[in-house]
Amino acid sequence: MIVITTPTGQIASRLIAHLLERDEPVRVIARDPSRLEASTRERVEIIEGSHKDPAVLDRALPGADALFQLIPPDFTAPDPAEHYLAYARVAGAAIERHGVTHAVAVSSSGHGWSQPAGLISAAFAADAEVKRSGVAYRALSPPFFMENLLRQLDTIRERGTFHLAFGAGRPIASIATRDIAARAAQLLADRSWSGQADELLFGPDRLSAGGMARVISETLGRAVTYTPLAPADFAASLRSHGASDGFADAMLEMIAAQNDGIYDADQAAALPQATDFRTWCEEVLRPAAGA
Repeated sequence: MIVITTPTGQIASRLIAHLLERDEPVRVIARDPSRLEASTRERVEIIEGSHKDPAVLDRALPGADALFQLIPPDFTAPDPAEHYLAYARVAGAAIERHGVTHAVAVSSSGHGWSQPAGLISAAFAADAEVKRSGVAYRALSPPFFMENLLRQLDTIRERGTFHLAFGAGRPIASIATRDIAARAAQLLADRSWSGQADELLFGPDRLSAGGMARVISETLGRAVTYTPLAPADFAASLRSHGASDGFADAMLEMIAAQNDGIYDADQAAALPQATDFRTWCEEVLRPAAGA
């Protein structure tokens, strides 16, 4: 039995589809089961609740061989590091209680970085907490998700631009979430591996934001430009939409680390995944934009 958290998210929903194609038994932890696809609800066992709740994990993990853990960000959390650690402590303790042998988590790239990195540092602390359980563990370690650009679909369609808080000339390491899901499925279905390791997952591109804009323009058939957003303005926008000061500060730390090259060493060491940015734009962005 494989237990999946965040089953309606863009990674876990694809992961579940991969596992069901392999006829793997799947149990999901869902805060709102009604959000699951009807075809998924028919084929998985559902435990309602949050995987931050020890009682929910005690219902989900008996008889389980493996756990997929993804900690959902909470932009209202006053202390993002504690938010991540709270999930990790609960998971680690439950893994030990129930004898789960394997766990796969979505973490972050940037290993070996010596400076504070906000949400990335929080993800690393969560990994360390779960690893203390002794479980065979793979921390899938990606950089920027290509799917983050889907949050700006309206701006891309209506204004012909998108905004990020990256320097205009710095290459942006990126990954398609479907590649994360595919690798997670491989690890969860074939549990012959052992030990604990960080697994680097990067797309094959080294495009700057301007380079991304050119590919988007060519894919959509209309001009799309990149407009850099000052980190301070980005933080102010987060706060205006209800983010806590702690979350906004953690985002600023992460952005600073990204602009200073936190992903560079990992990207040089990573085996590139299948989906390049142009393919993602053609297969994901263009249909989403209605082009």
